[in-house]
Amino acid sequence: MPLLRFRVYWEDDDQVYRDIEIRAAQTFLEFHKAIITAYEFDGKHTASFYESNERWQHGRELNSEVLVNKKDAPALSMMRTPVSALVAKPDQKFVYVYDPAKKWTFLVELIGVVADEDPKRTYPFVLRKEGVSPAQYGIKGVNPDKLMEIEEKYDLGADEMAEGFSNEGEEGTESFGSESGGGEDVD
Repeated sequence: MPLLRFRVYWEDDDQVYRDIEIRAAQTFLEFHKAIITAYEFDGKHTASFYESNERWQHGRELNSEVLVNKKDAPALSMMRTPVSALVAKPDQKFVYVYDPAKKWTFLVELIGVVADEDPKRTYPFVLRKEGVSPAQYGIKGVNPDKLMEIEEKYDLGADEMAEGFSNEGEEGTESFGSESGGGEDVD
């Protein structure tokens, strides 16, 4: 049975992505669960896949809350739709939106088809992780503003950084301002 290999980019930073392999017959609901697991989200919110084109425009929707596919319904069911049913071209694209209130948006692109499964793996399988996943509730990683604040507060000269520590407070060393005549402030 062939495997479909997708790259799932975080919309805000295309350097953050996950490569996921899924069996062609597995459903979009299984794909949805693989994405939230790969990005370390809690899975407590609804989600939608949208068929997409080269410009990442939203097409037909597949929703996690729709249970049955009905004719002329506004959305298809993730639970009932196999991934292969909507893969029509070699570079098929989808837009995945998790948690409609926060609108976590991911760009999903088919990057390959693998002929054989690895019997040691359970599918869907996260093949590759690049970048730190976004914090669903704002607690992951270091805040860039705080990092800049720390860098500015503890800004060390290049000579001091080379050794990894400074000589401040050691006897027999020159201190800042000693070149200007007795420790006066330099403007």
